[in-house]
This record gives sequence, C-alpha cells and structure tokens, in this order.
Amino acid sequence: MKEPGKGPALLRQYNEKHVLSFLRQQRVSSRLDIARALSLSKNTISLIVDDFIARGYVAELGAAQSNAIGRPKIHIALLPDKMKAAGIMVERQQLHWAVYDYFSEVIEQQTLAIDTTDPVPVLAEITRIVQWMHRRYPELIGIGVGFPGIIDPLAGLMHVSSHLGWRQLDLLAVLGHSVPIPVGVMNIVKAAALVSRQQGTRQPGAEPSFYLRIAEGIGGTLLTEQGVYYGGSWTAGEVGHLNVAADGPLCTCGQRGCLESLIGLRAINAQLGQLQPGLQWASRALAPQVVEQVIGRAGELLGKALSQIIHLVNPRTLLIDCAYNTSSLFTEQVLATARRTTLSFAYGHTQIRFLSHSYDPAQGLALAMILRFERIDL
Repeated sequence: MKEPGKGPALLRQYNEKHVLSFLRQQRVSSRLDIARALSLSKNTISLIVDDFIARGYVAELGAAQSNAIGRPKIHIALLPDKMKAAGIMVERQQLHWAVYDYFSEVIEQQTLAIDTTDPVPVLAEITRIVQWMHRRYPELIGIGVGFPGIIDPLAGLMHVSSHLGWRQLDLLAVLGHSVPIPVGVMNIVKAAALVSRQQGTRQPGAEPSFYLRIAEGIGGTLLTEQGVYYGGSWTAGEVGHLNVAADGPLCTCGQRGCLESLIGLRAINAQLGQLQPGLQWASRALAPQVVEQVIGRAGELLGKALSQIIHLVNPRTLLIDCAYNTSSLFTEQVLATARRTTLSFAYGHTQIRFLSHSYDPAQGLALAMILRFERIDL
C-alpha cells in the first residue's frame, strides 16, 4: 500500500485516505483487520485511527465477541454524518440537487424547474445553490455538478451538450471559486455509473462493467478497475449514437438511425403519440397493446446495440438503467436479440442486468467528490 518516493507527510496522508476509504467500504472494522487488509503496520493504523477518533470521524464500538485467546479486537466505525458531499444535476429545463452523508445516504434534496436555454443564468443559479450548501452544511468535502454532454472533468470544460444546446463553456471558471471546497464537473451518465461501484474503484479484481442509461437521451460508461473510462476525447460510451437502423430518423447529431433517435424517451413518446394521439410512456396503462407494439421494437434495437458493446469492450456485466425495464416484453426482446446477434462465447460470459431502480446521477456526483477526497482517480 505504501508508495515509494514520498516524504513522510505525504505518505501519512496517503495512508490516511486509504484507511478512510476502507472504513467507508466496510463501515465497521478493527485496527487489526485494517492493518491486514492494507498491508500496513498495526502501529501505523493505530496512530491513524486514534487521530480519526480525535477528529470525530470514527467511534469505538467496543470489544468484538471472540473465543480466540488474547485481547479481543475493538470494533470501530466511521461516522457518516461527519463528512458530507453534494451533487447538482442539470437536465433540459430541470435542476436536481441532493446532499449525502459519507455512506451516500441522502440528507436533503430538491428538484427545480429552470429555463436551460441560456447557460449564464443557469450557472448563476448553480453558484447560488453551491454557496447556500456550503453555509448550510459546513461538513461538505466537495460538490459535484453534472450536465449532459461531452465534458472534460479535469479541465472543467463542456465541449458540447446537444440536449442543452450549449457549447464551449469553461464551467470551472464560473463554479470553481465560488466556495472554499472542491467543486467538480462531470457528465451525468458517467456520474450515475459510479453508483454501481459504491464499494470503491480500486478493489483488486474489480471486473469491467458497462452502465447504459436510457432517459431523454442515451449514454453509457465503461467502468474498469481504475474507474470511469473517458476515452481520447471524453466521448467513450456514447451508446446513443450507435447506428442500429440505417433508414432510421435523423438524430440531433446529424446522422440517421442512431439508437437515441429511435428508443430515447422523447422518441418513444413521439412513436406512441403517432399511433394514439396524446399517448405517452407515462400513460402507458391506457393503451397496453399500442405500447407493446412500440416497446417490443425498442427491445430489438437495444439488443443490437448491446451486441456491439459486448463485441467492442467485452464487459463482464452490462447494467441497463431504463424506465422500459418494467416491460417483460422489452427485456425479453433485448436478451433474445442480443443473444442472436452476439458471438455465443462472448454472450455467455456477459451478465446483462436490468435495474429495477434508476441510479440518481446526483448521488454519483457526490460519490465522485468522495472518491476525489480519498484520492482515488476517476
């Protein structure tokens, strides 16, 4: 666990953050178990844990019951309310924010209607919320802000957001100095993907997984042992622009037949409305046969896209975060088409999971700031 070439102060900080990360993952442990897990001396761990106790981050729970000879282990637990993180998510005409404790349990949240046509007033409103959060929650260690679009999280730049109609914005130039704690920016789908890795991103043997989110737009994220994979131009995972129907409708990107233009929520609502005026996915119970006609085809198209994902990046697990998961016809068509169009060996070694509850990008944004605080690369 120790890194060569670091001075004593940096090495101590490095070890502290890994102890903190371990305690967040385990919630309850002991000095001895931490020392063994992180390959550090018991004396080093005791010094760090005692310091955490003095700071109010950790509490002793008492001796563990054991039949072993010798002194019993003393259980310790991280106190999640002593450190908090927040996430602010912007979508078309909507802003959602939430504050979480260190175990990612929500403390307070709110969803606001907001005009996203012009980025200037939107960023001004986010700045106001960030400053309010800092005053209300002095325990905040960071605030993550997420948007749809192509975002460079290190430079804090948004290159383009077709959903918002924004281009070339230096987000951190506006938000980064609004409070004296870290503020980060991130694509909302990549943030949501982090929720699937609540146990951290550097566990030995963590297998690659692919998270796919279908909402108004469609996006995906490859998660490796190192965390989120961005690609060479921050566009890795743009599943919405996989071509699944050459004669399909025109997409916002200018191409035809993109997955997003065919099975995104706006596209599905448009198809339902054409078959029965006024029908939307939200009112699907009013015309189940019409909905099945549309959603069955959507399942076939997604199955074709999953085949491409499996062949290209070979994830161990594919997570589908989608409102259509409630339809058994949709999930059956997805699996049947993916099985038919994918190499049998690759398909047989890929677990496809349909999430029953959607991941909240705001939670992922807060978790990203926790991981940043623990010095885990994203």
